[in-house]
Amino acid sequence: MEQDDRLMKSTRVTQHVRAPRSAVYRALLDADAIATWRVPAGMTGHVHEFDAREGGAFRVSLTYAAPERVGKSGTHTDTYHGIFGTLVPDTRVVEVIEFETADPAYGGVMTMTTTLADADGGTEVVVVHEGLPAGVSAADNAAGTRMALANLARFVEAAQRP
Repeated sequence: MEQDDRLMKSTRVTQHVRAPRSAVYRALLDADAIATWRVPAGMTGHVHEFDAREGGAFRVSLTYAAPERVGKSGTHTDTYHGIFGTLVPDTRVVEVIEFETADPAYGGVMTMTTTLADADGGTEVVVVHEGLPAGVSAADNAAGTRMALANLARFVEAAQRP
């Protein structure tokens, strides 16, 4: 029996945020916040659609600043869309995501699960991507996720200051 390698390709990234789970959870489900923090260095973000409820749809574009960078969806852009599969308040967000691309190397559905847990006076955020497309490097995906989670920590922690 042949096994689909995409099902085996995943990443797991953890970040500590000095803020309560409720504040982190809100930032996961706010379109303006997503456009600010879920953007790796060297990119800008644009949220086209964002219906933060189970079964609700979203569509986001990340555009490279460097003109030599090639995107999955266009000349300099990675656009993805999906739905919120599961929302457990202050605990877990499951997003089912697909890149908008004509390149089969980037095609297919992946799942991103973000889990929140109390830890050291704040929140431990764990993001697991499962089913990464063949054309997506696990190392690059993890690096981009680390950048985005560092942005999330700065974003949420700044909002907590009086």
